Amino acid sequence: MIPGQQTATPALVEGIREQAPAARDAAGAARAYLGTKQARYRIADPGRDLEPVKTVSADGQETVRLRQKYHGIPVLGGQYVVRMEKQNGDRVVTGTSGKYFTGLRTGTTAEVDDALAVERAVDAVLSGLRAQDFTAYTQDTQDTQETQDRPPLTGTSHGLVVLPKGPGVLTRHVTVQGEDPAHGEPVLREVYIDARAGYPVLQYSGIRTFGTPAAGGRNAAQRSLAAEAAPAEAGSGVKLDGRSVELPVTHDETRGAYVLRDRSRIHNDTDNALATWDARGMWASDVVGTWPADIQEFASPTPAFGADATEAGAVDAHWAAGQVYDYYRNKHGRDSLDGRGMAINSLVGVTDYGQPYVNAFWDGQKMVYGNGDDEYRPLSAGLDVVGHEMTHGVIEHSADLVYAGQSGAMNEAIADYFGNAIETDAYGIPANDPDAALLGQALCRTKSARECAIRDMNDGRTTAKSFTGVGFGTDNGGVHLNSTIFSGALWDIREDLDPALADRIVYKALTEYLTPIDGFTEGRAAVIAAAKALNVGGRDLTSVQRAFNAHGIVPNWELALGVDSDLLLERVNTTDSQVGAGGGWWAASTSDEKGAEAYSVWAGRTDGTGQLKLMSPNDGRYHVNPATDGRTVVWQAHGSDGVDILARPVAGGPVKVLWHGRSVGNALDVDGDVVAFAYNNQGGRAGVAYLSLKDPANKVQLGGGTYRRATFPSVSDGKVVYQDRRRVRAEQDRQGVRAEQDRQGVRAEYESTTRMIDVATGEETVIQQAAPGADLGPTALTGDHVYWLLDEINQNGVTTLRRAGLDGSGVTDLSPESGPDALNVSTVTASEEAVTMTARTPDTEIRNESLSKLWQFSPTGTGDAVRRSRVSCNRGEQLSAAAAPGTQVLWLDATTGISNLVTRTRPTGSCA
Repeated sequence: MIPGQQTATPALVEGIREQAPAARDAAGAARAYLGTKQARYRIADPGRDLEPVKTVSADGQETVRLRQKYHGIPVLGGQYVVRMEKQNGDRVVTGTSGKYFTGLRTGTTAEVDDALAVERAVDAVLSGLRAQDFTAYTQDTQDTQETQDRPPLTGTSHGLVVLPKGPGVLTRHVTVQGEDPAHGEPVLREVYIDARAGYPVLQYSGIRTFGTPAAGGRNAAQRSLAAEAAPAEAGSGVKLDGRSVELPVTHDETRGAYVLRDRSRIHNDTDNALATWDARGMWASDVVGTWPADIQEFASPTPAFGADATEAGAVDAHWAAGQVYDYYRNKHGRDSLDGRGMAINSLVGVTDYGQPYVNAFWDGQKMVYGNGDDEYRPLSAGLDVVGHEMTHGVIEHSADLVYAGQSGAMNEAIADYFGNAIETDAYGIPANDPDAALLGQALCRTKSARECAIRDMNDGRTTAKSFTGVGFGTDNGGVHLNSTIFSGALWDIREDLDPALADRIVYKALTEYLTPIDGFTEGRAAVIAAAKALNVGGRDLTSVQRAFNAHGIVPNWELALGVDSDLLLERVNTTDSQVGAGGGWWAASTSDEKGAEAYSVWAGRTDGTGQLKLMSPNDGRYHVNPATDGRTVVWQAHGSDGVDILARPVAGGPVKVLWHGRSVGNALDVDGDVVAFAYNNQGGRAGVAYLSLKDPANKVQLGGGTYRRATFPSVSDGKVVYQDRRRVRAEQDRQGVRAEQDRQGVRAEYESTTRMIDVATGEETVIQQAAPGADLGPTALTGDHVYWLLDEINQNGVTTLRRAGLDGSGVTDLSPESGPDALNVSTVTASEEAVTMTARTPDTEIRNESLSKLWQFSPTGTGDAVRRSRVSCNRGEQLSAAAAPGTQVLWLDATTGISNLVTRTRPTGSCA
């Protein structure tokens, strides 16, 4: 028996044969059995607290999945599995596994309703998109007809869900979908809003993509098509690799044509079919999470589909979907993705906002394949790609591994494993072929297989040397970054054992052992237990165990990850909160060890000495994004009625409310008596306000209107620097034709400037006016210099870090936007002795080297005299940098898979 983590219910029980009580069905027997074993399972009332999800029966075996409910509310990831044998009407329990959280104690009364939860969820997704790309702050102000017609993000509430952190966090689950307002890319995010304070405590993408960024059936209209159709006929087509293949097709009497609709495979009374749809001309954002209007299946006047279907990737998609269906049906007895004969729909030819889309995804309802580009064929050209995406559907309808963090990396790993298993079987490729472990290797027109491949399961990655800790805002917590650690172990098993046996082991682990929020260690245990259940022993069982050992997937592997930084605060356990530093003190937001408590703001000394000080009240609100100058800490408090800006002296004293409003940005700063912060009006119109700690009611507001926005404030020595963007009067304005021009979709003219205000005198200095079309980003201010980010060469994946004197003189690019060393800079922080930026390489492939890292410069020097150094060589994401005096920097480091507040007093130099 393997004990559970943070629960009294065991994670795995095997090697038992215990009689289950008589019951009407398998789910009833499973729950009754758990009720008779209170001492072992510690589930007080299985009939009340476990809801049947699915029962799978085959060859006298029954696997029952049960979903945990807490006072009637679903628990995220709470799922328990009971495995039984049925003989002569009696049932014998042979094992159990999963997660049932026995420590939940949270209340179940929500103070945030669905409408407010949806509003906060949409705001959180927009904030996350802006954090990844500051140009989103400025591009949404361009009032052309194109941007006015672009649909906004929308949210749908699914009701209350308990997050199993410590005693539990009561949340409202909201799905946000639409498109990125800056780039038009598809958005489908699952967001969990604290149901008492209205703060987003968890969010991740619901789009399961094949590569890193470069409901069960069809709707009524689709079913009616199938119901009216004739039986499948023999058709044909040519794949993109030149091979001729047979295609089951249907003659559609309404259209008077043959369509890619296969009714020969799925055998049930629903008339479901395997169909391939023409999505050419549609954007990926048009189809994600919804069924597009007026879409039709690919059609041909004869059963022989011609070059049009070939070049679109439709022939490949239709043929490959049949191959994947047959693999699961013939090898594992599974009828379609859900095991119950659901329709299989493939949409082919989508674009990225009208541009080439080199990716594919499963969105919970269907497969969607990009149109490719000059080098990459349509993504359906890879049988492994199609197998990968359809396996995401199998996973969703079995273990339902949450697509984030380690469970998401296992989701990707298993999809990779079966995608390649299906491809190698179909083409007769030996498992030990040098290219057998490559994914997407057949997609390219000119590149070799190895140059073309998106991933390689034989890349030798291990937890100790390769695991990369990132937040959920990057690759959903590393679902692609870390997937080959786990898939590499699975593929090693396939190379060492009979491939068919390896496939049965992995499939059994997926469908009978794994549960939604399992990590690598639980995944190892599930695969080994599945192997034992299939009577694998001796050398073969040793090979299974050795495969996981070789990739570092062993109990407590996380403890072996090393860092070169000093720890200030362990397990911060917060989402989307910044760090502040100044005057020898730091301020950070943190939760309890389990991440269950509403966040509190703490302060401590940057040298690590002395006691930590709690700055915020324990009032159930989320206290985040603190800033400090060593004398005062200011921060945001998010509650159900809005947001407060609060302040408290480091030395102690009462908490003062400085401002109350609907929504704020992350930027907040304090120096002496001056506080500046970013806020958002209704509709997300960005503004900046600054005020005096002594007289907060007398605040000054900048921007926040329809035609003027202000963002990214910083404060130092009685001055405030910020970014200003306003619409300027053009010639056509003076001629009185602006309204007519706007109706015709002409882009309004905007002026973007970096500005500084002397708070005492009100005098404003334009540090620099940006070139037309440039986007301005975060700022930093010291007694001698202004630093800011800008993007002048839009869409090239890099940005500039610029420096100027307080009068706007001596403009120098510390990190230019062009050249071999150009980086995508996202934030900047500065002391009098050093300026530090958070930046990543412009690689489209997400890997450790392209994650956010910290770089430091001297505040002086120009041209070739400007030198930069890496602050830390820690593996993983480095975020929320805050400059302390001298060259010391503090940041949130995710190397170990959890966020810790760490520091270095000087940069490390270069990282090999």
